[in-house]
Amino acid sequence: MDLVAIEPEPRKRRHCAECRQGPLRFHLLEFNAVICLDCADLAHLVYLPRGNAALTRRAREASSLWAVVIRHNRRRKRYERQGLLVESPALARAEAACLADADARARRRARDAARRAAEDVRFTAALTAEILRLFPSCPPPRAQAIATHTSQRGSGRVGRSAAGRSLAEDAVTAAVRAAVRHEDTAYDALLMSGVPRTTARTRVTPATDAVLTTWQAEP
Repeated sequence: MDLVAIEPEPRKRRHCAECRQGPLRFHLLEFNAVICLDCADLAHLVYLPRGNAALTRRAREASSLWAVVIRHNRRRKRYERQGLLVESPALARAEAACLADADARARRRARDAARRAAEDVRFTAALTAEILRLFPSCPPPRAQAIATHTSQRGSGRVGRSAAGRSLAEDAVTAAVRAAVRHEDTAYDALLMSGVPRTTARTRVTPATDAVLTTWQAEP
């Protein structure tokens, strides 16, 4: 089980329950009591922020003692990983290793990016074809635009879901419906005027259905 250190919000920094030191940048919880890194025997560790996966992995592997640093995200109502506390010599070795093979990793990232780009092109073409199969009267440029938008990598949209990637009919239809709702109805204007999302969707459903019915007809 990983050791976990907490990085509190600046206005909520705590004092150690044992030595009263504080306010603390990092602390641990032991039996619901705030413990500073000194009292937890972790003060010799240095902070490595997240962001460099190779450096993080190597530093963790080289460090005989390390702790995960987390911070509470109030908006998402959950704790999120911020980085690691690792031994200073381990971090130095990890940094040297990353410098030594930086060129090779850069080339690999370029190859991976090219591969992902080619996969995205193929998937967008397949999604466009499926949209046109389900909605044969949809203008082809519009079908391609919908496919490109909904399949954008990292977007979290339906096209990136498991159902979307498998071109499930419900997922493809949901993507087309969402595009029509935003682009062919007053939905966005209703949201901007303060109408609740569910109410706005209900109001534009007839207009959305009308467009979809037209697109489903054989040309």
